Amino acid sequence: MKLYEANDEMISLIRDNYNVLQALGAFGINLGFGDKTVSEVCEEQNVDTYTFLMVVNYIINGYRHQGPDESISVPTLMRYLRASHEYFLGFQLPFIRKELEDALSEDSKMRQLILQIYDDYSRSILQHMKYEEKTLFPYVEALLNGEKKDDYNIETFSEHHGDTMSKLLELKSIIIKYFPSNELTNNKLTATLYDIYNNEEWLQLHSNVEDEIFTPAIRNLERLVENDDVTVKISNMIGTTSEAQQTLSEREKDVIRCLVQGLSNKEIADRLFISINTVMTHRRNIARKLDIHSTAGLTIFAIVNNLIDISNVKL
Repeated sequence: MKLYEANDEMISLIRDNYNVLQALGAFGINLGFGDKTVSEVCEEQNVDTYTFLMVVNYIINGYRHQGPDESISVPTLMRYLRASHEYFLGFQLPFIRKELEDALSEDSKMRQLILQIYDDYSRSILQHMKYEEKTLFPYVEALLNGEKKDDYNIETFSEHHGDTMSKLLELKSIIIKYFPSNELTNNKLTATLYDIYNNEEWLQLHSNVEDEIFTPAIRNLERLVENDDVTVKISNMIGTTSEAQQTLSEREKDVIRCLVQGLSNKEIADRLFISINTVMTHRRNIARKLDIHSTAGLTIFAIVNNLIDISNVKL
């Protein structure tokens, strides 16, 4: 397995693997780069070299860096995915439909049925990609700006990143097994099938790049944003100590002290001589007043507001 590197000539990469030509276009890399290296071409055309090589080596060899990789440029990946959508929706899908129209005899009763199957397939691809453009990509852009939504994450996308190939498999099978052809239409159908197979392979690679490179990169970005958010929240806690303390009753502060020491609701009730229902009511009020819902968050709050010494905290 050959892994291409930044100092390899770009022309050698294409010469060895012509199928990366589509990837070049999706990255916005124009032809006519002579004998320049991958890094030289990428730098001249404003493409992150590391991310380009990550995608290209995956497309060619199935190679993927293991574990979180903070060197990947998410904006570069976004540009690549958007351009890939534009290429497939704006060019490939209409191009293959035109090929099918030309290859299928107009007086064939099966012509409209085959075109209908293809149109159903095209709609499923359109819906899939438009969902990403309207929901996923704006979410990622918000992450890049340091914002995180509570009602969406990359796992939601990953769970619904389903298969879109079944209708295409059905179409190929029907044409190969059941569609009658003569010498002229057979050549056209064969050429069309060849293009369908090539684009099926391309679409599968596109989906794999989303699953194996893009999704892990966004998971890592989410972690970075969450860590920054925790830092901001701690800073805000420290800056608003007196205000936060004033919103709590003395009994609620007692409940917080017990919680961060690891006591259960029953143990808190026994220690404070109150009922378990009262403990739960205090906990709801604390969460509402502080907008903190985890024990870890309450522990941070208790430490920075001097409600408890860190040595008494149960970790």
